[in-house]
Amino acid sequence: MRPFDEKRVLVGVSGGIAAYKTAELVRRILQAGSEVQVILTSSGARFVGPTTFEGLTGRPVHQSLWDGALQHIELGRWADAIVVAPATANIIAKLAGGIADDLLTTTLLAAPRRALLAPAMNTRMFEHPATQRNLETLQEYGHELVGPAFGGLAEGEEGWGRMVEPDVILAYIGRQLEGESRWRGMRVVVTSGPTWEPVDSVRFIGNRSSGRMGHAVAAAAWRRGADVVLITGPSHVPAPPEIADVRSVETAEEMGVALGEALADASAVFMAAAVADFRPSVTEEGKIRRSSGLASIAVEPCPDLLAAARTRAPEGCVMVAFAVELGEGGVDSARGKLEAKGADLIVLNDPSEPGAGFEVETNRVTIIDASGAAETLPQMLKTEVADEILDRAERLLPGE
Repeated sequence: MRPFDEKRVLVGVSGGIAAYKTAELVRRILQAGSEVQVILTSSGARFVGPTTFEGLTGRPVHQSLWDGALQHIELGRWADAIVVAPATANIIAKLAGGIADDLLTTTLLAAPRRALLAPAMNTRMFEHPATQRNLETLQEYGHELVGPAFGGLAEGEEGWGRMVEPDVILAYIGRQLEGESRWRGMRVVVTSGPTWEPVDSVRFIGNRSSGRMGHAVAAAAWRRGADVVLITGPSHVPAPPEIADVRSVETAEEMGVALGEALADASAVFMAAAVADFRPSVTEEGKIRRSSGLASIAVEPCPDLLAAARTRAPEGCVMVAFAVELGEGGVDSARGKLEAKGADLIVLNDPSEPGAGFEVETNRVTIIDASGAAETLPQMLKTEVADEILDRAERLLPGE
């Protein structure tokens, strides 16, 4: 899985109760395609033993500074990315002060690259001025922080200090492994999911879009370093937790307002939402009763968000449209939409094909460019499709 394939990740585990989550993190990194080695502190081993990590990685766990004269140098050189999870207040203080008195701190100090740190501690320890100053120092040194999160703590308390979940740390590791990218620092807007157009207070006109494709595009753009705004309709699929700017809407009109607000300074817009074409002309208050004998629902067109986005987007903004077509003639129809809306690319899929379209993890798409050239991709995971789309959109960014 991009960008984990054939990469090497060094995981440091220090002495916090959150170490139990690190075993799952290691498993996820391995599943993504990377090699993993683990450095386990003596305190960390009191929470999760070395056998657990050895069983996951198939490698010996590194624990002692004295097992090899140069292992603290070799481990740092070996790694394409280094993560410490959990990063306790003690490890944070040592690293900020340049103290190297065990294998983990020595390796971190000698490594040619900075680490990703996932703080985990009691909220009062996290909020202490010394810890805050140490965290600021580590960021000045170039280390990256992920978390902590707000939530329940081991002591039965609640507050800031909880280690973020493994999927969030995995996303940040992926962003580090991605390296330099033309997307870094660019503003990217993604619409995702369905819209619901209310018939009355309890019913709506909607569609079966899950939001998986749009969410995958947003996550891939963020991983490449973009500043992502995700505008999502009511999806049962959670938004990628690493994306901070998620704007939830319900109707096409609400999505249009949010889109207009987000477009300023956008370098690319991916219109992956399945926006309803029609909405009821009148929304009834309360619930329409069966006994009312409702024979029909008058409808009117929803706002054309793609056309509006093209006119409101900054000059040079790359516009990627999405189209759902059933059966033959889909490519010609998508070409017509691409030309009519002034988009730069359009991504077509047919949800009637097995393993494509709504509510599944995979997709099979055809990408059509402004010249009309169509490229049909094999069926693949939507996360993989997202990278294919971004690769082609990247070629259209200014300066290429």
